Amino acid sequence: MYVTISDFIKEWNREAMLTQKVLDGLTDDSLKQQVYPEGRTLGRIAWHFTTNIPDYLTHFGLEMKKVDNAQNVPSSAKEIAETFKKVSAEASQTIKQQWTDNSLSQIQKAFGREETNAQILMGLIKHIVHHRGQLTILIRQAGLKPSGVYGPPKEDWVNLGVENPPL
Repeated sequence: MYVTISDFIKEWNREAMLTQKVLDGLTDDSLKQQVYPEGRTLGRIAWHFTTNIPDYLTHFGLEMKKVDNAQNVPSSAKEIAETFKKVSAEASQTIKQQWTDNSLSQIQKAFGREETNAQILMGLIKHIVHHRGQLTILIRQAGLKPSGVYGPPKEDWVNLGVENPPL
């Protein structure tokens, strides 16, 4: 758990960079890839976790500008990627400016239970990581090679000299 804002920002920036790599690999066509016929599209999921960042933070008392027109998923992968980059940087600044290390131990009601602000921030990262995992599956289904996140995709194992990558 985070003890300092600096600890959180370090992890936030690392996860944002990994998410940015995934988003930067999207194409406009890939945004249409669906989980199943009635399910959300890759674009809807990416736009959801992008626009949710300021919604989430403002819900827990931070002041941050929300994404304009958040209910309409862009048809441009570049727009989603650029919006995520902007919003994740703004989130980092907002947290640094508005909360202190002591703020992390304060308790709030979150999703029906009491959590510290540190737990709430961890929840934001987990939310993005959860949806980023969904994206990597849909990226593969859309015929694209996913970006490596915590390890290389299967195509990159060969470049590392591994002919039979672990499953």
